[in-house]
Amino acid sequence: MEIKFAKNISLSEIKTDVLILPFTEDYKGAVYSTLDKDTGGLIRRIIETKEFTGKHTELTLIHTKTGKVILVGLGKAAEVTAERLRRAGGKVFLSKYIKGHDVTSAALSTAIFQEQKLGARHTAVFYFIEGGLLSRYEFKRYKKPEKEQPNDLKTLTLLDCRADLGDEMKWFDAVIPAVSFTRDLVNTPSSDMTPAILAEAAKSLSGKRVKVKVLDAEASKKEGMWSYLSVAKGSVEPPKFIVIEYKGGKDSKKAPVAIIGKSITFDSGGISLKPADGMEKMKYDMAGGAATLGIIKAVAALSLPINIVAVLPATENMPSGSATRPGDVVTAITGKTIEILNTDAEGRLVLVDAIGYAIKHYKPAVVIDMATLTGACSIALGNEAAAMMGNNESLMDDLKKASAETYERVWQMPLYEEFKDYLKSDVADIKNIGGRTGGLITAAYFISEFVTDTPWVHLDIASTAFTDKDKPYLCKGATGIGVRLIMNYLLNSND
Repeated sequence: MEIKFAKNISLSEIKTDVLILPFTEDYKGAVYSTLDKDTGGLIRRIIETKEFTGKHTELTLIHTKTGKVILVGLGKAAEVTAERLRRAGGKVFLSKYIKGHDVTSAALSTAIFQEQKLGARHTAVFYFIEGGLLSRYEFKRYKKPEKEQPNDLKTLTLLDCRADLGDEMKWFDAVIPAVSFTRDLVNTPSSDMTPAILAEAAKSLSGKRVKVKVLDAEASKKEGMWSYLSVAKGSVEPPKFIVIEYKGGKDSKKAPVAIIGKSITFDSGGISLKPADGMEKMKYDMAGGAATLGIIKAVAALSLPINIVAVLPATENMPSGSATRPGDVVTAITGKTIEILNTDAEGRLVLVDAIGYAIKHYKPAVVIDMATLTGACSIALGNEAAAMMGNNESLMDDLKKASAETYERVWQMPLYEEFKDYLKSDVADIKNIGGRTGGLITAAYFISEFVTDTPWVHLDIASTAFTDKDKPYLCKGATGIGVRLIMNYLLNSND
């Protein structure tokens, strides 16, 4: 969708299929007084009769001589936040007044946004549009097209926008498509999103600053990544260990940010087989890897002046005669031995080799891993936040700041040293599960044992990478969490 700017055009004169007018509950009648006069006082009457009150995400459609007008509520002026603006924007662009109704052009009055002082990175109009753009995502790859396709919204004109939105437009052009790209990858069924296909998706990002290499099973053996390979043993689909280098910094040798994304393209649980109920969702177990690719796509589009190494240890986790058995012992890239008590605790097994590989070959400044790692995350946090643990408070504080800005929320959990005792093995250096208690934290503590002193943060996105219900600007399915969060962190790091 193209975003245009128009100044010195009255609301009555703009030629558009639909005009969007945001209101707060405290609206006093000044902002839209001229338009109200041109419509014979229609807006004033609707407000006076309380047919429209300006409550958050409330919508009302009116017809005027100049065309259709949508009134959208922002809530009380003192309670307007970036997230409430996103939700209001999403509600408008998803509404029946625009979606599927041959609306190809819309105009948005930005006057009321000038009154909003959010104290956030961006302007109020940015968040409203961001929610609207995010809400437009659809996954229709496997649906039969309708016989009569309604025209889609192609242009949005911002009226009398006083803010300089140059950087914001760049964000929209780079990050919103990257989020959609991520959601497409996660929503695709596992039969069409094998490790090899995910590797091809990574290669599609290759360019001037982006180099992609893929290690096969033999190359992974030479690296000593037996922890990663133990997960791949049961599948007929060959594993693909994907490594992406983005070099945008002035000093190409400067230590990169390492982003590690769990990339289990389907997780049956292996020999420790999952229950059948809900197993179809296990296509989303590569959401961390998909978000990592989305981040690279966005970073490259913005040409950010940083260096990044991204690692996606891609494989399936399947049961078969060749699959890893509970009780087996494997050796990670670091030389540490692992007793595998549960093959469904496979995410941590692939992550430690991916992190070990990044540290060994790139000596990164920081490591951030994203993984749909534990069901315990949902037990602890519902579907409202990702769990965050790590060994560096400064790095976690930076991610909290990015979380507050994007509303891709994180919640810090402790990594007490006592959790090490939960992972003691009788036959190896460490075991891959610590029992039912503290499962969210012991999974992260297991990873921490392979990180050494590198600043590191683990994000367990198991509870937030997929939604079973429509949300204000996110439809059912993959959410794309991690892309906007990490992009905001990277932007803040380079301010």
